Amino acid sequence: MSEVTIEKVPYGGWPNCFRITNGQVELIVTGDIGPRIMRYGFVGGQNLFKEYPETLGKSGEPEWVLRGGHRIWAAPESHPRTYAPDNGPVEIHVSKGVLEAVQPVEPSTGLEKRILIDMEAASTRVKVTHRLRNTLAWPIEFAPWALTMMAQNGVGITGFPPRGKHPDVLPPTHPLVMWAFSDLTDRRWTFTKKYLVLRQDPNNPEPTKLGHFNPHTWAAYLLGSDLFLKQTFNDPARRYADRGCSFETFTRDDMLELETLGPLEMVEPGASVEHVEYWSLHRNVTIAEFSDKELDGTVLPLLQS
Repeated sequence: MSEVTIEKVPYGGWPNCFRITNGQVELIVTGDIGPRIMRYGFVGGQNLFKEYPETLGKSGEPEWVLRGGHRIWAAPESHPRTYAPDNGPVEIHVSKGVLEAVQPVEPSTGLEKRILIDMEAASTRVKVTHRLRNTLAWPIEFAPWALTMMAQNGVGITGFPPRGKHPDVLPPTHPLVMWAFSDLTDRRWTFTKKYLVLRQDPNNPEPTKLGHFNPHTWAAYLLGSDLFLKQTFNDPARRYADRGCSFETFTRDDMLELETLGPLEMVEPGASVEHVEYWSLHRNVTIAEFSDKELDGTVLPLLQS
């Protein structure tokens, strides 16, 4: 019978990392910086997350560093608040097979960030819980924002809420949000009736980004024949940052990001907000044509499971 093991290991030049594995998949969480999840992949297989070799193993920088992997931020994005450095050691706690990485309170924001990882023993599924605590003496408004940086040469996929027909459904169902640098003529985008597809192109340095809302927010990334899938659930009655986004995707030549957001909240002193994603990995996935019919037959069954 499979079981989850957690062991301290060196990784990428950092001596204090932690490997979580059930024999099928593995995650690497850093203890020297973060909180960050730097690797998620099949045991012996490729890392689906982006890594920047020039920043691996380093720490203590005064400015925020683009290291790759998975992280937690607070939305909406602003500078310098969003880019508080995460370059120092984090506390690692392991209890009942769950690993928790806790960052010291950020002096510039008053936020304490933590990520909890709970891997299932008999599947590739992982529950990733993000918590942000307000340590200031006054309330502040923000939303939890979970960002996963994917490796180059893959394809990002997300689904819209259930579609309908005119005139059966007359009110708008969800936003599709643009940024000032969004370009709908960019050939990296593919729009279908049900899905939004974004290709990562190492030869195209131009940033592009779109966002939308879905009560069942999900995103997939196909890298070779490995498919990463993450899901979360959102309440349409709540307010969301960035003109109502529960999901955002961004790319340029070095990576592609899959981002989910929780609702905006006025967080009282000492209180926390939580945002949960459910991850899974899938092997031998082939998508020849990114059409509604093919995505319905390949990604949708994995999503429903």
